[in-house]
Amino acid sequence: MEYIKYEKRKNWTFRVVLLLLAISVIYAIYMLINAPSGVAQNEYERVKSDYVLMILQCLTGCIVIFLPSQLEHRFRIDIPDIMEIMYFIFLFCAIYLGEVRNFYYKVPYWDLILHCFSAAMLGALGFIIVNFLNNTKKTIDLSPFFVALFAFCFAITCGTVWEIYEFLADGVLGTNMQKFITGEGVVLIGRDAVMDTMGDIIVDALGAFTVTAIGYINLKKQQKIRIVEEEEQKMWIESEKTGS
Repeated sequence: MEYIKYEKRKNWTFRVVLLLLAISVIYAIYMLINAPSGVAQNEYERVKSDYVLMILQCLTGCIVIFLPSQLEHRFRIDIPDIMEIMYFIFLFCAIYLGEVRNFYYKVPYWDLILHCFSAAMLGALGFIIVNFLNNTKKTIDLSPFFVALFAFCFAITCGTVWEIYEFLADGVLGTNMQKFITGEGVVLIGRDAVMDTMGDIIVDALGAFTVTAIGYINLKKQQKIRIVEEEEQKMWIESEKTGS
């Protein structure tokens, strides 16, 4: 019953988020036609490049929302339903609320909250990937430390790739994803210009470290339980041999 409940919630969340992203594409195309060109005069004004970015992100969201089901089908990976629900909610918060509803400017620290959330989710995904490798025919027996290290590095790498994407988008489309221009139109220089990028990376690291630390502790507990069970099994086998 618990499995069916989460399965229904997952499917419902998937449909709602996909529908909102599809509607947002149509909305962004309509707004693009009448939007002014050039650079926005304040943080709340939208220009053509902003709507182009919105269209690209919404279309990307409509594609990557199918990623969990494709991974499960292609690689026979069992991704927990609760994690898929969190993934759909993240797309909703990052693309629809953040980009379409402009929460990145309306809600303080919205960007940092999402980075922490995504890093934690990616860290958990790193554990799932290692668990998948351990369950293949060619078993990879890694210690809890190296499993946690892989999950941490995986999350940090994904966060870094996202920052590269923001940098390229700002350069090609003339957007302000890395917040190097203030709401008053002042271009930041020096340390101030990289505060948003470095803040995101630091939050990514903290979120990833928290999840991987919890995962490491759980793996160590499981390892101790497995060792005790193996010792008990050996003792039982020895006692059976002695008795016979």
